[in-house]
Amino acid sequence: MTHYNTIGNDIDVLLKGSGSLFGKSKILTYDGSFNGFLTAVFNVYEEKITVAGIQREGEIQNALFADNEKVYTNNNKAKRVWKGIQAKNQQALKNIYFAFLSEKKGIELMLLHYIQKMFVNKNTLHMDFSDATVLKISQLAKSVGREKHRMEAFVRFQLTKDGIYFANIEPDFNVLPLISKHFRSRYADQQWIIYDIKRKYGLYYNGISMELISLDVAEIYTNSIRKSDRFLEDEYDYQTLWNNYFKSTNIKSRINKKLHTQHVPKRYWKYLSEKKAI
Repeated sequence: MTHYNTIGNDIDVLLKGSGSLFGKSKILTYDGSFNGFLTAVFNVYEEKITVAGIQREGEIQNALFADNEKVYTNNNKAKRVWKGIQAKNQQALKNIYFAFLSEKKGIELMLLHYIQKMFVNKNTLHMDFSDATVLKISQLAKSVGREKHRMEAFVRFQLTKDGIYFANIEPDFNVLPLISKHFRSRYADQQWIIYDIKRKYGLYYNGISMELISLDVAEIYTNSIRKSDRFLEDEYDYQTLWNNYFKSTNIKSRINKKLHTQHVPKRYWKYLSEKKAI
């Protein structure tokens, strides 16, 4: 049911529409994936839809004078939108993806407006911070970027009895897709799992390939003194050793708690072995 031949090969042909007053407004619902969102963007222009909102399935809220329409993820459509944005501006592409992962309420409609402006206006739109939408997208992208770097620094693995290194995280934003490359490169010769307990999915690397997984995690594994029979006894001995080393190398008179908390927020402490309660 696609119309690629009539639309043409250049995504600009599709995305240079006015994006306004196409007809009766609709609320688009999608599966929550980034490709699903990009498919929705494609459909907005292909079907000349006036959009009242873009919502994830399960979060549907009806609006007065608006119809609901379900968007079925189409990777080919998503790829065309992605390549179109990429051809316009690499920084804008990064801003869009990072801001999407913020999961902020209403981010989809905000990003649609951002994309519409980008294809109508000049290529330097992403630098026009006098535009409220551009400023907000840039701020969200930076916040997600900071969370990405913190996760890369603060993830602590524990060795299970199955020989798999396991870490659970609880980031403010959905940064798991952003940190996979870092850990695959750093721990290429090990099997590991990083599990986002807030979003109930994780990454499993078997030493060769990586896959998304969902686990029935009834317990959050932290650096507390309460031991779990899922991990090797040696793992807790190592944590105690590392904690003692960390304490012995600290000079109390030089501790700047305010600065330390700024760089290592307290919400991460429960996962850091150097913060283990003894």
